Amino acid sequence: MSSRIFVALDTPDLEKAKALATRVHHHVGGIKLGLEFFMANGRHGVHEMAEIGLPIFLDLKFHDIPNTVAKAVQALRPLEPAIITVHAAGGRAMLEDAKAAAPQGTKVVAVTMLTSLDDSDLVSIGLSGDPHEQVLRLTELAKSAGVDGIVCSGEEVAAAKKLWPHGFFVVPGVRPADGAVGDQKRVVTPRKALDSGASILVIGRPITQAADPDQAARAIEATL
Repeated sequence: MSSRIFVALDTPDLEKAKALATRVHHHVGGIKLGLEFFMANGRHGVHEMAEIGLPIFLDLKFHDIPNTVAKAVQALRPLEPAIITVHAAGGRAMLEDAKAAAPQGTKVVAVTMLTSLDDSDLVSIGLSGDPHEQVLRLTELAKSAGVDGIVCSGEEVAAAKKLWPHGFFVVPGVRPADGAVGDQKRVVTPRKALDSGASILVIGRPITQAADPDQAARAIEATL
C-alpha cells in the first residue's frame, strides 16, 4: 500500500514546492496544496505539481452558499483532484451540492473544526465550548449529507470513526513525538492518529522544514 502521508506544501513558491515534492515523493502518498499555493499559482501550478505523479489533495475549504460552492467545485473538475475540502459548517445543502458537483473519484471531505482552535475559541464564536461535541455533531451532518469523510484532529478521530465506520478520515496537525507543535492546538503523533482510525495524515513542517525532508518523511513512514 502506498504511504498514507500527504505532505502539505504550504508555500506560494512553485519551484520550491516542486523541488520538495520531488525529493520526498518515494515516501509520501500524495501532495496537499492549500490556499497559499493555489492563490499564487492557480490551476497551472496544480497541473505542474500533478506531473510529479502523486495524488493531489486540494485543500481550499469552500464555505459559501450551495450554488457558489457547487460551481467552484465544478470549476476544479479538469484538475481531477483526489481530495477536496469544504467546511461542514456550510450546512447540509452545501455539502450535498459539493459532492454532486465533484468529479467521480474525487473524495469530498468536510472540515469539522480547525486544529488551530480550542474550546475558548469555540465560545468566542458562539458555540458550546467542547471541541469533541462540535466535531461529532458535524461528523453526523457530513455522513448524512453523503460526502466521503471529514477532516478532524487526531484527538477526535476515534470517536468519529465509531460514528462512521466507513468514513474517510483526514487528520492534520500531526507531529512526530519530538516535533515542534507550531500554531496547532490539538496534536497527536502519526502512529497514534493511524491507530485511532485516520485514513490519511497531513504532515507539513516536520517534513518540509527538516534539514533533510526525504529522511524526515522516511523516518515518519517508518513509525507507521
